[in-house]
Amino acid sequence: MIVKRFYDEKLAQASYLIGCAATGEALVVDPNRDVAHYIDAARRENLRIAHVTETHIHADFVSGLRELARRTGAVMYLSDEGDASWKYAFAGEAPSVLLHDGDHFRVGNVRVDVLHTPGHTPEHLTFLVTDGAAADRPIAALTGDFVFVGDVGRPDLLERVAGMTGTMEAGARRLFRSLQAFKAQPDWLQIWPGHGAGSACGKGLSAIPHSTVGYERLFNWAFAIDDEDEFVRAVLAGQPEPPRYFAEMKRINRDGPRILDGIRRPERLPAERLAAALEAGALVVDARPAADFAAGHLPGTINIPLDRSFTTWAGWLLPYDRDLYLIVDDRDAHAVDEATADLAMIGLDRVAGWFGADALAHHAACGAALGTVPQLTPAEVAPLLHAGDVTIVDVRNRAEWEAARLPTPGSVPASGGANAAAPAPDGAPASTPDTVLHIPLGYLADRLAEIPAGRPVVVHCQSGSRSAIAASVLRAHGFQDVANLAGGLSAWQAAGLPVVRGAPADGPTAA
Repeated sequence: MIVKRFYDEKLAQASYLIGCAATGEALVVDPNRDVAHYIDAARRENLRIAHVTETHIHADFVSGLRELARRTGAVMYLSDEGDASWKYAFAGEAPSVLLHDGDHFRVGNVRVDVLHTPGHTPEHLTFLVTDGAAADRPIAALTGDFVFVGDVGRPDLLERVAGMTGTMEAGARRLFRSLQAFKAQPDWLQIWPGHGAGSACGKGLSAIPHSTVGYERLFNWAFAIDDEDEFVRAVLAGQPEPPRYFAEMKRINRDGPRILDGIRRPERLPAERLAAALEAGALVVDARPAADFAAGHLPGTINIPLDRSFTTWAGWLLPYDRDLYLIVDDRDAHAVDEATADLAMIGLDRVAGWFGADALAHHAACGAALGTVPQLTPAEVAPLLHAGDVTIVDVRNRAEWEAARLPTPGSVPASGGANAAAPAPDGAPASTPDTVLHIPLGYLADRLAEIPAGRPVVVHCQSGSRSAIAASVLRAHGFQDVANLAGGLSAWQAAGLPVVRGAPADGPTAA
């Protein structure tokens, strides 16, 4: 048996190629949209992709199952379990086979047994893999988003992103029962999960790529809870806010992703066309590093740096119903291909063209001013906050906000010095509700009306990276006096400045 694991760092997503060396047949499990990786890997191993399947209808990336089947002629194996209202709309396409609990199929000498493991989703399957050339019992379970290393799949996504009201608690109870049954598997059975650390499909996934049932039984919190009601409370508590694009992924993957026939590089456009595109209202994403954007950018563009978080923030911030253009650092020959592929992975296929950094030079040469984003130190921000002369916008998530946040005016030393618990001095300005705001980055464009006009704005996050994106969003929407707190709350605390801890008295403010 031949096994290849593929891992997309930005999606924190794992997929697998399993082949039989004797017959040359191969199966791909949970493919993403960049299907060339699987085809190339199979070719190197002298394998033919004859089968393709997935554990469930995914929420965090566009499935490559349909495209891979079209490119290779592989048979699609699709779950027919779960709620009748949540089924693959393209299940009737040939060649395809519907799977149920207890079914099995073969990949040459490799046997694949099907377990229905609902909870994360109603149709979720787990595949037990037996190397028939060497053993008569399974070596591993491909668990998808059912069991991770150190965690289990969240059961709330159908309700929170797909709008299926009332499914969250029911899913948690199904997940508990699936886990109770799965505990009967032998200790030595390996677990090959569908995601790792950084995925929003759970709340505490490990970076370790695989595990065993025995290890998870000892150290996975979910395996230690035997009471169903306690498990339901625990699994639903503290789940991260699902990115906005998850709802679009669920719909696309249920109905059938569009066939791309490969991810192609968009056309490079002449530098002089960029200003006209912006004047016409085009959506332009500047994928250069945040420091480069802050030093000089075209007004109206949004900065989403091409780093490990690019896919996540593109999914949060970019619409699916418009063409978009890219600005990339063309000193990196692969930047435009990487950005285009990352966007396609989450269904943002409408990249109409791209510009190099020469477009900014052309803009400046024509006498037009480039925009900048000042980077302020904590020592510079503290007196502004003390005087109430600035609006602070914290773009972190709710848990971060409640753990520690900037105080209201008057409780910060005017000098910016280290008096962490300094009370408000006599004559300090009264605190106003709009002085220190909490608006998570993903919701910023929807809540612009909460930010008062006519006053400088300083955005911050934990380290300065999310707030750099936030500053570009505000600038693109007409806020002119916008600065970024360099180093974020971490730098603020390192400077010995005061913070407030705990949930606000009037309750959470996050969306």
